[in-house]
Amino acid sequence: MVVSNREPYVHQFKKGKVEYIRGAGGVITALDPVMQASNGLWVAQGSGDADRKVTDKDGKLRVPPDNPSYTLKRVWLTKEEENGYYFGYSNEAIWPMCHLTFQRPVFREEDWKHYEGVNQKFADAILNEIGDKKAFIWIQDYHLCLLPRYLKEKAGSQLIIAHFWHIPWPSHEVFRICPQRKEILEGLLANDLLGFHIRYHCDNFLTAVDRELESKIDRERFSVIKGGHETLIRPYPISVDFEGISSAAASESVQKIQEALVEEFHLENQTVLLGIDRIDYTKGIPERMLAVDRLLEKVPDLKEKITLFQVGEISRLHIPRYKALNDEINALVEQINWKHSTDNWRPIILVRRHLNFQELLALHRHARVCLVSSLHDGMNLVAKEFVSSRIDNKGALVLSEFTGASRELTDAILVNPYDRENISEGIYVALNLPEDEEQKRMVKMREIVQNNNIFRWAGKIISELLKFEFKE
Repeated sequence: MVVSNREPYVHQFKKGKVEYIRGAGGVITALDPVMQASNGLWVAQGSGDADRKVTDKDGKLRVPPDNPSYTLKRVWLTKEEENGYYFGYSNEAIWPMCHLTFQRPVFREEDWKHYEGVNQKFADAILNEIGDKKAFIWIQDYHLCLLPRYLKEKAGSQLIIAHFWHIPWPSHEVFRICPQRKEILEGLLANDLLGFHIRYHCDNFLTAVDRELESKIDRERFSVIKGGHETLIRPYPISVDFEGISSAAASESVQKIQEALVEEFHLENQTVLLGIDRIDYTKGIPERMLAVDRLLEKVPDLKEKITLFQVGEISRLHIPRYKALNDEINALVEQINWKHSTDNWRPIILVRRHLNFQELLALHRHARVCLVSSLHDGMNLVAKEFVSSRIDNKGALVLSEFTGASRELTDAILVNPYDRENISEGIYVALNLPEDEEQKRMVKMREIVQNNNIFRWAGKIISELLKFEFKE
């Protein structure tokens, strides 16, 4: 059983008809192929305006809709619950606390109460499905810190629980500002297995436990024993479905979509710099735009030759910081385009609409350079998707050194996203890589992603889970 806040498939009304889209984000990208292969059950919040229309009385349906392979169970939240649990505690408290982007977290008692209530609601939904059976539960991310404890309190002997934390874990100096830090740690230590992207985040978590709770930390086993229960702490760098992406990128349908997008956005004679992100202040989107602006100042010969094609779906606009970021990006696009554009060319194209997976692959294939300038990121799967898409062994990746992916993709051009000069230089280097050097770097990165793909990531966690024994 997989449990996450975000659902893998969303049903929406469009022109009076019910249509579905694949959910956005790294969790979905990573786990959908795993669930299709394992015929499991995925529990998530129902968020689409047509979601209730297509589910049974228990909130369940088979997905993917065009090739049903596993079951999705939707948990329904009220607006008050969603505002407090999701927009409030998850994304105004935990998210900024864990990402070092100088955004102050906001801790509100009422948000915490909703966070507790929704975690309990997820626990009830899971326990109803399990009944008297034994189950392996795999929880995703920071929205459900308390869920492991709620589950173990009610059905501890029936459950073996793993939890993967998809974002960075902060240093203790940052984490100690959280008023509910002990409750969060106790919730996570109810897991049997707790995974992070990299060893550094594991170390940070153990330091937090050491400073905040009475427990025994076994540094050799990398585990914590609290109240007689042991939790293993492990690094598992997440990845993507390399073979699936490579195969789809090679398809005729993606080729046709690529041609259509080139025609739609007049990219025929342009060298495309590609950015694909959810609009979030951790992704370094303004920094990337300002770097392109700086590059055009330093190398005016690049005018009318390069275009930054930025795909950015709006998210979390209920939160003031996200609305401000959206306004900032709009203003930057207008300012930079006004400064550099000519009659037939503008340096930045900003696309707000939802692009499906094939359209994103088509853009990966067409781009000369992919820009990933995250200010802080647990992993960043866009970088790995780009590499997986490049079946031609061409293209260059400009990658922030503050992503988890930078630990693996060392043949990318690594940059400091806080340094505008450094990013602009990185883009210039990427644009001028000799063909053999470009190919050599891409081949190496593709080998790394191919060898450490999503199935190996999932396999490592599942293999570790299977070593646990159910308590009698």
